[in-house]
Amino acid sequence: MTEKVPMTAEGLERLEKELHHLVHSERPAVVKAIAEAREHGDLSENAEYHAARERQSFIEGRVLELEDKISRAEVIDPSKLSGKNIMFGAYVTLVDEDNDDEVVYRLVGQDESDIKLGLLSISSPLARALIGKTVGDSVEVSTPGGTKSYEVLKVSFKKAS
Repeated sequence: MTEKVPMTAEGLERLEKELHHLVHSERPAVVKAIAEAREHGDLSENAEYHAARERQSFIEGRVLELEDKISRAEVIDPSKLSGKNIMFGAYVTLVDEDNDDEVVYRLVGQDESDIKLGLLSISSPLARALIGKTVGDSVEVSTPGGTKSYEVLKVSFKKAS
């Protein structure tokens, strides 16, 4: 039985766009580059050929990986969720109890996480600590820089405007 991969509709769309780009742009370009490199003769010392073959190998591996993730995607629509408890898809406003800095994260699937964009992987230590918590709860998370404490200020399932 294959394990489902939770993700938002936006995350699935990003993976599908990447797959489309690889299949319809990158793959044909690398096939052309290999054909051109072959025309240069001796393949054993042809750097362009070897680079193109390496790129082709990367593309094919990534295509297989994306096809697998897309086929196992379990799209969860957070806008249809509600409640006070933190779960997948929630927008969570936290305050760092050490320095009073506020941060907002959205709990998303592992393949769509990007901490710079505030997209926190559901499998990260912080997200795992937050699951099931509500406003006013505190969580402690071990980080490479030491233990961090956060208080939950807000839980929402709609993006703040």
